[in-house]
Amino acid sequence: MQLFAPSLGGLAAVLLLAAPASAQRITEEQAAATANAALEAAPVFDGHNDVPNQLRDRTGNQINAFDFEDTTDTGESHPEGRALHTDIARLRQGKVGAQFWSVYVPSNPDEAEAVQQVIEQIDVTKRLIAQNPDALRFAITADQVERAMAEGRIASLLGMEGGHSIGSSLAVLRQLHALGARYMTLTHNSNNPWADAATDAPRHDGLTAFGKDVVREMNRIGMLVDLSHVSEATMMDALDVARAPVIFSHSGARGVTGHARNVPDSVLARLPDNGGVVMVVALPRFINEELRQWGARRDAETARLKTLWLGQPAKVAEGLAAWDKANPEPQTTVKHMADHIDHIRKVAGVEHIGIGGDFDGMPSGPVGFEDVRGYPLLFAELARRGYSQVELELIASRNILRAMRAAEAHAASVADQPPIETLINPPAGAE
Repeated sequence: MQLFAPSLGGLAAVLLLAAPASAQRITEEQAAATANAALEAAPVFDGHNDVPNQLRDRTGNQINAFDFEDTTDTGESHPEGRALHTDIARLRQGKVGAQFWSVYVPSNPDEAEAVQQVIEQIDVTKRLIAQNPDALRFAITADQVERAMAEGRIASLLGMEGGHSIGSSLAVLRQLHALGARYMTLTHNSNNPWADAATDAPRHDGLTAFGKDVVREMNRIGMLVDLSHVSEATMMDALDVARAPVIFSHSGARGVTGHARNVPDSVLARLPDNGGVVMVVALPRFINEELRQWGARRDAETARLKTLWLGQPAKVAEGLAAWDKANPEPQTTVKHMADHIDHIRKVAGVEHIGIGGDFDGMPSGPVGFEDVRGYPLLFAELARRGYSQVELELIASRNILRAMRAAEAHAASVADQPPIETLINPPAGAE
């Protein structure tokens, strides 16, 4: 079933007319001007930022005295001295007009505890937004996002990362949606009782029957299904069931970098029918194949040294330091992000690309994109590669807004349908 149809009126013709020939050369000034014009017309709507988890780890969610205008001096609150990547001043410099804040909690077999923790993360994020009313505006619909942007505020939405946070309960899912959560990543790094993760040993071969009902219920209530972190089988099962666009809130293309967290071409090829959006991540080891291979070699050397110098950690550290000196870590830049965007454009089309930086969920972004100020640099790189202003606007925010609207429209079309009442563990004797 084809769910997606372009909603921008003659978009294909516009793109053909607007996109310069790939061989055409433009100056640095022209590239920057094109990027800036695009981001003025369509500010960045980023799919994933982990500030809420940083607040939990650094302050225990005690934020009454927290200054979100400028966080460049927050290194003392981190064990490795890292300041936050995000604050209001730098979001404005980065031309960010909307942000999905990740109300993430770690994978937890105690699902009741995970439910409590995600509610705490929703609370701290809403309080952060309320404490900064001149800069941030809470939003739950695409229209509200656009109104906030028009008012010069950063639309602030909630995205849940990890289906363990619903406690295997569709009732909890509905109530978290009522609290404002507008997407849920079906897993995090570990499998949960109803879905397989990309970075865990397969357990369910994708989604269980209950997991498929999770997707159906998310579609029914208008909550975006996020397939970052899930296995390829889970992606395929979700696409089979979905009746609204899916998203990948922070992922790359596996055809460029073979990391399990990225989206394979088999899935990218299905996005035109679904209308989904891959929001390209900035995390270096996900987007730089050379760095991924370097990391594997370093892990192998670490294992070798630990075997060679069993019980002698100083010898292991000395040997690893020598290896690091002889094998410097490969550098990652915005060109690597642009390579992923190019690949997704080739396989799925430009209407299925967004940006999901993963700031404050990684040690650092690429060179020049170390924090949330870096988006204009990325968009200038895309302009140098021949992307038109129209295409840059789609990538910046128009694609994800279209996906949100489609999810909202589907929910409205089935508003007369009752809630799904599947239980993952029915009571004894229940049919």
